[in-house]
Amino acid sequence: MDDFIDRIGPERVWAATVASLVAVVVLGAVLFPQRVYVDIIWQYFWGPVVADAHSWNCVTWADGQQVPCGQAPADPGPTAEPGYTFVSYSGYIPTLVLLLVGVVFLIRRLEIDRYRAGFFALFPFMLFGGALRVVEDANAASFEATGEMAIQLPWSGFIISPLIYFTVFFIALIAVVSSVWLERNDYVTGYEYPLAGIGTALLTIAIVYLAYIAATEPYAEFHPLIPLVILVGATLTTMITWVGIERYAPELNRGTRNMGIIVIWAHAVDGVANVVGLDWATSLGLPANLVPKHPINRAIANTTADVLPADIVSTIGSAWPFLLVKVAAAIFIIWIFDDTVFEENPRYAILLMITVVAVGLGPGTRDMLRATFGV
Repeated sequence: MDDFIDRIGPERVWAATVASLVAVVVLGAVLFPQRVYVDIIWQYFWGPVVADAHSWNCVTWADGQQVPCGQAPADPGPTAEPGYTFVSYSGYIPTLVLLLVGVVFLIRRLEIDRYRAGFFALFPFMLFGGALRVVEDANAASFEATGEMAIQLPWSGFIISPLIYFTVFFIALIAVVSSVWLERNDYVTGYEYPLAGIGTALLTIAIVYLAYIAATEPYAEFHPLIPLVILVGATLTTMITWVGIERYAPELNRGTRNMGIIVIWAHAVDGVANVVGLDWATSLGLPANLVPKHPINRAIANTTADVLPADIVSTIGSAWPFLLVKVAAAIFIIWIFDDTVFEENPRYAILLMITVVAVGLGPGTRDMLRATFGV
């Protein structure tokens, strides 16, 4: 098998695998629309996006129409709710891994070096992903308030989780290729400079748009205490964790080095944003606390509420264990990515590090900005 792959070429094998999987899914949806498209693709992948885009708690498939569950006929089809399920996770995670393998081949073809510089240059894109997701939250808030969307489906679906991960992925990919081209043609001294500039520009545009919406539309408003509390809380959490690692277990960070700070901070932002949004949003000016949409943080919050006495939960909240889980996960990741991992396969190690940060910082930034602008 290895000889066959070497003879054909791993890049061609990867391309053939992707093409085959796409063909199987499309063919299955065409030949068996009810079983494949409606019962699997729509129910677990596209239906949640439709519900999220309209701010519906539930959407049902009714004779080819997508309607809120409350308006469904007597015998509706499958239903879907905003957010993730373990079934959708089982589809998105392998897809993400397959894309990462393809990016490894692209990096090899482009002969990109200075991987750590590229990691830091891509940091603004991770923030941009969360900000772009809040643009869709504002779009959904507009529909809820006025019945109109500034961005219509299916286009708005590409900036809804989890499809937004792939959208930002391809935007960043185009930026990387363009930045490498600028470096190779001696327009810049390093590809990381235009790459970071593109990401920062995109992030700025998204935040300015959200600020404009908050200033001009009645369905959005600015809550400055939200980002202040979250960013200060995440930064303090990162500092305490980092000092603890450097003092008591410095060997944990021999591989990631300064990238470890970004990993911890990214997941601390996600953890603190969940704690603030789920338990303390009303104390900081929002009309209601946010509702968890991910099965993991929802399960943690529900379990905490079930285990602890009600008076304690009412005092300290139920989402705080999620922050502990996120910090513990970040430390575990730093420990796993030791110096041997970066020495043996630096390309793949950096890509996985980028993915780890994006998975934490994307949702964290979204939760923070969503509460900040009241959408």
